[in-house]
Order: sequence, then structure tokens, then C-alpha cells
Amino acid sequence: MTAPLPLGIVACSSEGAALCYRTICAEAAALLGPHAHPDIALHGHSLADYVACLERGDLDGVGELMLASARKLERAGAKLLICPDNTIHQAMDYVRPRSPLPWLHIAEVVAREAQARGFRRIGLTGTQWLVESEVYPRQLAALGLEYVRPGAEQRARIGRLIMDELVYGVFKPETVAYFQGVIEDLKAQGCDAVVLGCTEIPLIIDDGNSALPTLDSTRLLARAALRAAVAGVD
Repeated sequence: MTAPLPLGIVACSSEGAALCYRTICAEAAALLGPHAHPDIALHGHSLADYVACLERGDLDGVGELMLASARKLERAGAKLLICPDNTIHQAMDYVRPRSPLPWLHIAEVVAREAQARGFRRIGLTGTQWLVESEVYPRQLAALGLEYVRPGAEQRARIGRLIMDELVYGVFKPETVAYFQGVIEDLKAQGCDAVVLGCTEIPLIIDDGNSALPTLDSTRLLARAALRAAVAGVD
């Protein structure tokens, strides 16, 4: 078997990057043999640097941070890049034309999965920055899929819970219950699936405690990267 492509993970938050890394390593053995996985390099700037750019609406600044990571990962030997952070994909239009390496796009991966599973109306969850952006609407609409955003108050509270708790690895029962309530509201609005569009949300919500089938963006991206690495597609 040809060696899989080396992967590069552009990290933003530690919890999301760790889940993505663990998923690739844990699931690779089924394709490559016991204990085997592709070479993986990871680089992450301080999350505070990304947050500062997001708070002032500086998506080019976000992109420059991502590109700096991309260049470090290229030097480390990576051939294909992924970013297990939905929010900073707002800068992907800036990043891709300037990048030394190709990227998988998390929302493209999730939208294709939604289409493959026959879902038609998708609820969105994630940071307020993400949910109010066009990252998912653009990709879902391109495949003829509808989407629903939570209400403004819900978007704001979810954003606070993510940034004040989940990115620190703090998982409170009342926070789980709040996310479950938001998903129930999305179901009441006709959604047939929900995107877990923050890479920490899958740490507290899954198909076992959600009123809707979940589209776990973190693990879907990790699996897509693993398949691409094994296939040798860059």
C-alpha cells in the first residue's frame, strides 16, 4: 500500500483540534492496520490572536494567521491541510488562493454528508460569528439544502457558552440542557438534522441526546481527511 499523505492540522481551539487529531488516529487503524495512521503535523496560534481578529471583524487577519500555520505545516512535510474550527472558515476565500497547500473545507464536507443522508432542512449551531456568517448557508444552498439559524438570543447565548466554557473543556449539565432545547426548537421549525458547527459541541451533544440527527463537523472533517490521505488525493 502506498503511504498515506501527511496531514496538517491548523489548530484554533485546543479541544476541537484534539478531537480531530484523536479521531484520525483512532479510525485510521481500520484502513491502515493496527496502530497505523498518517503522519500528522499540528500548529496553532494562540486562540486569543484569532479572537482579537474576530472581534474587530478582521477576516484578512484571521486568514493571515491560518496561512502562517499553513507555511509551518508545509515545512513540516504536510501535503493536505484541515482546520477543525468552523468559525475561522469565514476566511477561507482569502486563504485558499494564497495557500502553499490544498485544504479540505469543513462546511463542504458537512454539506455533502447532509445531502448523502437525505436531509433537506438543516439547523445550524456554533459560535455567534459562525451562525451569522455565510460559511454553512453558502455550502448548503449550493446543494439545494435549506437551513435554519437559531434566534438572535439563542445565538448570543450559545456563543457565550462556547467561548466561556466549552473551549476550556468545561461541560456543565445545564449547558447540555440548553443546547438540547435549542435543537428541539430547530426541530419544531421543520429541521431534519442539526450541524454541530463548533468543534467542541460534539463533546456534549451527539445522536444519543439530541432531538435531531447530528452532523458532527469535527469528526466528519477528520474522516474526510483520513480518506483523502489514504487515497493519496491532495
